[in-house]
Order: sequence, then C-alpha cells, then structure tokens
Amino acid sequence: MHYYSLNKQAPNVSFREATIKGQAPDKGLYFPATIPTIDPLVIRNSNDYTKEELAMLVMQPYVGDTIDEKSLFRIVSETIGFDFPLVTINEQISSLELFHGPTLAFKDVGARFMSRCLGYFSQQQKGKVTVLVATSGDTGGAVANGFLGVEGVEVVILYPSGKVSPVQELQLTTCGQNIKALEVSGSFDDCQAMVKDAFMDADLNKALQLTSANSINVARWLPQQLYYFFAWQQWPDKARPPVIAVPSGNFGNICAGLLAHVSGLPVQHFIAACNVNDAVPEYLRTGSYAAKTAVPTISNAMDVGSPSNFIRVMELFGNQYETIKEKISGYTVTDELTRQTIADVYQQEGYILDPHGAVAYYALADYFSQHPEQKGFILETAHPVKFPDTVEAMIGKQLEVPAAAQHLFALEKKSVSMKASFAALKEWLLHA
Repeated sequence: MHYYSLNKQAPNVSFREATIKGQAPDKGLYFPATIPTIDPLVIRNSNDYTKEELAMLVMQPYVGDTIDEKSLFRIVSETIGFDFPLVTINEQISSLELFHGPTLAFKDVGARFMSRCLGYFSQQQKGKVTVLVATSGDTGGAVANGFLGVEGVEVVILYPSGKVSPVQELQLTTCGQNIKALEVSGSFDDCQAMVKDAFMDADLNKALQLTSANSINVARWLPQQLYYFFAWQQWPDKARPPVIAVPSGNFGNICAGLLAHVSGLPVQHFIAACNVNDAVPEYLRTGSYAAKTAVPTISNAMDVGSPSNFIRVMELFGNQYETIKEKISGYTVTDELTRQTIADVYQQEGYILDPHGAVAYYALADYFSQHPEQKGFILETAHPVKFPDTVEAMIGKQLEVPAAAQHLFALEKKSVSMKASFAALKEWLLHA
C-alpha cells in the first residue's frame, strides 16, 4: 500500500514513511492509494471471527509489508485489548461505548496502534522521534498513555488552557518520563496551527525528527475503522444496516467509519453530529465550505472550527457534493439542547450520556423522527466522568469515578505555559 498527499505535490510513500512523517512535505494529508475491499463473506460471517482476526483482516492491507505479520498481530491485539459493547438505550437507539480503554475515550484505539507502530519502526532507525500533538480534550490523554515509556519516542502535547476537563488535563499532564505538556493560551485551532507550522519549519526539521499523533497521521486515523466492524458483529438485524451518528470535531472518526463503509461495511446512513462549531453541517446544507473560528462549548473535544480530516471525506467521495450529501447528514446541536438531552435520556432510559454522546443522540433521535422505520447507534466517545460539572448537574447525582481514573487525583499536574505563538513553540522545542 502506498499513500499520496492530498495536495498532490509530494512523492508517494509507504505506510512506514507516512506514519513517521505524519504530514506530507507539501502540507497535505496522506491518503491510501487504493481502498481495500473486505470480502463479503467476512461481512456475512463476521461473528465467526475474533476481534483480533477481524482487526488483522482490516488493517493488514493498509500496513502492507512494512510490519511483519506476527508483529502486526501483536500490535492490533494490544490496540483492542478492551471491550467495545453495543448497549441498547431504547427500541431505536443503541450506544457503542468506546470508553472502556485506559484513558476512557475512543482515542485509545488510534493512540495505542500508532504508538506501537512507531515503537516498531524506531527499532529500525537511528535517533529519537519527536511526536507533536494538539488536543481539544481526549487525544492528549490517549496519546500520553499510549506512548508512555516507548523507547526512542518523545511526546509533546499542546492543549488550550482552561478548555479541557479536569480529568482530561490530569491524564495528559501527570505522566512524566517521555511525555511533555504545553498549556497554550488559546484555542484548539491555535494549537493545531502551531503543530502544522512546526512540520513545515526547516530549522525544526533539521534539528528534530518530527511526526504528528493527531488524526492527520494515518496510523492514528485508520485503526478507528475497527470499532465500526466490532459494532457490526454485535448488530442484531444484519438485514437492516444501522444509521450511525458520530460526534464530530476534527472529523477523523466519522471519516474512518466512512472508509470502512466504502470498504464493504454495511451502513444505512451516517450523521455528522456537531456542536455549534458546524462548518461541515453548514457545507452539507449549502454546498459551500468555509472554516469558522472555534467557539468553546461543553462538548469541548468537538470545538474545531477548521476540521483537518474533512478533506479526506471529500477525497473518499471524489469531491462530489451530491454523493457526500447522500451518505451524510449534518446536525448542529447547541449546549442547551445537549444539556437537555443528557437529562431527558437519564430520566427516560436510565442511561448516562457524556456531552459528546448527547450531541450524537439528539441528532440521531431527530433524524429518526423523519425516518421512524430505521434503527441505529451513537458513538459514545468518552466516559461521562470526564465532564462531571455538566453531567452531574443534569442527572442530579454524583458520578462514580472508574478505577482507571481514580489515581489521577493524587497526582501533580506538570505543564509548561506558552503563548499561542509558533515562535514560542519553536524556541521551546529547540532549547527544551
């Protein structure tokens, strides 16, 4: 498998090179040269496969010969070494819970896969790799946990000060060892812009071997397909594929689901459920795309005004607006509706949603009001305990902190304060 830059001004590369580089020299995102097709028999008989076997079948074509089969099986097994239950909420809507990993968020899958791939590749090269990552919430903790102690890899996480939840901040600022956290006085978009500028800077690239752990990196993005396949294994009515509502910020997650669908996974329809940072729903309504300035919301991991991965969605469907609109519906959900949804679903169904899952639930329920004959599920992307102030106020009781997070509250936050300036980041990286 080769990967090409979506800016079309850089050479094709292997999975190994795409993973290590993160972004192409022409600033484009890497995209697979061909989309593998899953054997229809595998889809039909998906329950005959273990999670590990199914994951190998999905991921091997993308990795090619850059990782040997035994090592890849170990990597995918460690990547998905926790549960992905599809939980019924009511007659029409289920929840694919993606928060049973070590940092209680869906991004554990991509971070674990990428960290293990980079660890494998680092054994084949001299010098350490520096991973730069911007986070609006869950990415930072997942990357910190996934890369902690990986030899030959240093990790630098940029996060917007005051715009992540307490648990999220503790997860990315308390690791130590090879993990450094930079607390930026700005938005997620500022952090992401600083990271992108770093990749294009000649001085930094001469001094450091940089790569990204955001979903712009193929090794973070591609394995997110896996839990869509695991959901299909659990889907009760194979004759009637699900409608899937995905809480969407930077659009890596829904793009991975769309890739799985193009590869052969049965899906009736996708819903891009956004908060008021809704550049893509606006595009789906009007056919005109324009980035927006990010606005803070209670579903903070989706506070992205210029989603990087939407260009991959466009590429996947040949930049054809009508085709994209046929596959995806876009929704804009306010904080007021998000809070009300958390309260209503708890009171009526006894199920506790986090703010991101609540955005998806509202969108899916609204879609079903127009399509009552269909069924589907939301992606519940983070544990509600990561957002205690919002959730507890809506359900009227205190959340129980899972064992995986209890130890965090005894740890000391360690971060470096930084202006939202690439010059400040460059100075720190060169002299830290």
